[in-house]
Amino acid sequence: MSRAVSVFGLGYVGSVTAACLAHKGNRVIGVDVNPDKTKKLDSGRSPILEPQLDEIIAESNKAGRLHATTNSEAAVVDTEISFISVGTPSQRNGKLDLSGIEKVCREIGQALAKKKEFHWVVLRSTVLPGTTESIVTPVLEEASGKRAGKDLAVCFVPEFLREGSAVDDFFDPPFTVLGCLRTELLGPVRELFDWAPTSVYETSPSSAEMVKYVCNAFHALKVGFVNEVGTLCKDMGVDTEIVAAIFASDTRLNVSKAYLKPGFAFGGSCLPKDLRALTYRAKELDLRLPLIESLLPSNNEHIERAVESVLRTNKKKVGVIGLSFKPGTDDLRESPLVHLVKRLLGEGCQVQIWDANVSMGRLIGSNRQFIQEVIPHIGSLLRENPREVVDNAEVVLIGTKAIELEALDSYVRPDQFVFDLVHLERTGRYRGKAAYEGICW
Repeated sequence: MSRAVSVFGLGYVGSVTAACLAHKGNRVIGVDVNPDKTKKLDSGRSPILEPQLDEIIAESNKAGRLHATTNSEAAVVDTEISFISVGTPSQRNGKLDLSGIEKVCREIGQALAKKKEFHWVVLRSTVLPGTTESIVTPVLEEASGKRAGKDLAVCFVPEFLREGSAVDDFFDPPFTVLGCLRTELLGPVRELFDWAPTSVYETSPSSAEMVKYVCNAFHALKVGFVNEVGTLCKDMGVDTEIVAAIFASDTRLNVSKAYLKPGFAFGGSCLPKDLRALTYRAKELDLRLPLIESLLPSNNEHIERAVESVLRTNKKKVGVIGLSFKPGTDDLRESPLVHLVKRLLGEGCQVQIWDANVSMGRLIGSNRQFIQEVIPHIGSLLRENPREVVDNAEVVLIGTKAIELEALDSYVRPDQFVFDLVHLERTGRYRGKAAYEGICW
């Protein structure tokens, strides 16, 4: 089913959105304060330089599906869905300038005051989480005299367009995210993207807003990471291109979803040691690699967050479920849980620990040596079963997935605090009456 759509802002995102939605059979009106942009689009020419866009705009304009105007009121009255794609530039202090969005919302709201039909407003500009609910919706309601959810629906639909391949990206996005407080109102917006070949997610506006930032931050992280790796390879006389090609060929761990679920700090005998070795070698070569150098401090800061979570309760008796750096092993070398226990002891906490695979009698070699150096009296903290640990605790830390959650449910009391450090699956998450909190979710 084709829809009548207005797109406010004919810059990069707006022009591509308007053209591609029209190409899909919708009737689209582009809106901009710049008459040069609207004249170009209304005559079948692209306001921006982008491969394939001229042809798509010319074809849709000739077919009568794509026009443009500077009259925002007429565009709103003549359509059922309005997209907002105006710029959100940075101010000198880094804060986003949302004046353009507020201005457009006010214009749309004033037009809606004269319209009886239900209307959908879809923000597509990149904004920080909470903007749709705290700025866009209130401005629209104030200007229109109408209520979101009753007279209009306010949504956030992020774009994932890259200059130079924007048309291809629009028609084949990595995923489509539809954000609305009431997903039952997403019907017409959902229809606009029902051709999408990839997954469609319906969520809250704030989650949709954050997804865009997470993607861009991760892209920046990847660029910075591979550039620092390349710098280090070059100075060590290693072929950067071969290393990068082999690294990227692993889609099981290296280029995948692996390690991208928030949880506790990393540890073990490899990652911390290898990062220290890389940063030390870089210093020997007089190289500054701030991204790679920041990984261990960032990891340590995550352990400190767990410590602060416990201390905020003002409780001293702490039960720790799990101690090895990963389930199914007794390897305690550089386990973040070991470091956490050490910090809690330093803060005067009384700690008891249970790990199904850890007992002082079985620890040997470097594993035993590590414990003796870090927590020499750990033997006195270990208990034979989780029930004993929970019974004597005011705060319970879940540091492993190797625990029967039904049993834990029966152990924990309503007066206790439960902190999940390993991000248990929702279906298997602790469901007891005690206060539950995830370390970063």
